Amino acid sequence: MSTIPACPQCAMEHTYIDAEQYICPDCAHEWPIVQTRADEADDASVKDANGNVLANGDAVVLIKDLKVKGSSITLKMGTKVKSIRLVGGDHEVDCKIDGGSFMLKACYLKKVSA
Repeated sequence: MSTIPACPQCAMEHTYIDAEQYICPDCAHEWPIVQTRADEADDASVKDANGNVLANGDAVVLIKDLKVKGSSITLKMGTKVKSIRLVGGDHEVDCKIDGGSFMLKACYLKKVSA
């Protein structure tokens, strides 16, 4: 199975790659590869440090001590966080720990059963 997509105009599967473009020889339609890869990235799900898919409301555990920027607080490894919320951006997880709101990167979290 080829990873090259079918033509969005004529739906023929004879497309090929030329430099940074997909080209359809049947209808002569050209479209950029970058646009298609960006569309695929939108469908990407948020995964924890072990590769498990995270969802809103999941419970997670910190796998590393994390210093909070602009504060003397350190979030300790092993701290369990309940009811996470997924958000867009660099820090994908929004949560509350000890009464404070924090935004964390999913790579420092491990999914656990509630």
